[in-house]
Amino acid sequence: MHTIPGAASRAENPERRWAELTSELGGRQAELADEFMQRLEQITDYTSGLVDLNEVRDTAEFSLRLLTESLTDGHAAAELLEFATGLGAKRARQGIPPESLINAVRLDFSIMWSELLAIARPEDAILLASRVEPVWRVVDEYASQTQASYLAERVRMAQDESDYRQEFIARLFGPAGQAPDVAAKAASALGLNVEDQLGVAAAAGSDAETLRRWASTGPRRRRCFIHQVDSVAVVFWPRSRRSREWGAHPAGLSELRCGLADDVKGLRGVSAAAAVATSLAQLLGDKDDGPITLESGWAQMARRSLRDAGLDLGTVVDQRLANCRGAERERLVATVDAYIDSGSVSTTAATLYCHRNTILTRLRRFQELTGIDLAVPAQAAKVVVAWA
Repeated sequence: MHTIPGAASRAENPERRWAELTSELGGRQAELADEFMQRLEQITDYTSGLVDLNEVRDTAEFSLRLLTESLTDGHAAAELLEFATGLGAKRARQGIPPESLINAVRLDFSIMWSELLAIARPEDAILLASRVEPVWRVVDEYASQTQASYLAERVRMAQDESDYRQEFIARLFGPAGQAPDVAAKAASALGLNVEDQLGVAAAAGSDAETLRRWASTGPRRRRCFIHQVDSVAVVFWPRSRRSREWGAHPAGLSELRCGLADDVKGLRGVSAAAAVATSLAQLLGDKDDGPITLESGWAQMARRSLRDAGLDLGTVVDQRLANCRGAERERLVATVDAYIDSGSVSTTAATLYCHRNTILTRLRRFQELTGIDLAVPAQAAKVVVAWA
């Protein structure tokens, strides 16, 4: 059998032969970098202007040199891992998507392995087969460190962006929040127009956690902005210009227990609207399962404010009806409720299945007892607030 000269010595010294192959590979870094750049053309994120291709080529040549040097013992050297750490952070700041980054890094294995096959001799087949795993391990350790650094940098960048936004949000809710320059800078930081119509919601306690979770997940996370004041969470977002219905708000809002201030005109009004929304949220009862708005809750807010000031209209009206017999009181209350809802004697009569004159008689009786003429809007408002 014919023996190739030197084959026996190389077979007996696989480490020496492997060192020869990696040394020859190391002398071809420029060619390998050229091959890398050709294959990189298939990864459009690298060719769309996010990165300087001259810098990418220099990086490729340097990383391939470090990778080749690490092939000797089959593990990524400290210098290679340090380089991977810097590369991952740099690509994160440049905006390269994570999938594109890893696809680019893993090109190194196929490029190096193809070159090893090209420079190897037939008698090196067994040696190469035994080195596939170590070569892949070096590239994988390099790729893993690059990815870990990339993700860590993305987290830091996201936190920095969040801190940056929160700083301006805090200013909006501070003493100078209505100043034009503060609002303008906040609008720029948040990606909004300073005159955008906004929706503002607030919730406290366990409802606050639900509101925060709703605002920070799914497609809403980039449209909603969160501000925490003690146990109260405030969320605001830009309203749609096309609709004034629920559809103009992010999906799911109608199912949240919160106070809602609608159609806030511009960032300068956010702080005041948040105060209104917070007051509305305090009106929520155990049976409420959705937002309470200014339209539905203004009377309750008014009654609470008057009561805090020492005047409880509900008690006043109840005391004036105290001389009514039980049945009469029930009829009067039902009639007044129905009349306030419609403002029409005819509609009230139809609702209660009574004659129009009966309704008029009851309304006069209510006025005699309470001094409140429901035909006068300013006086009718007292009953609306009293019975809120």
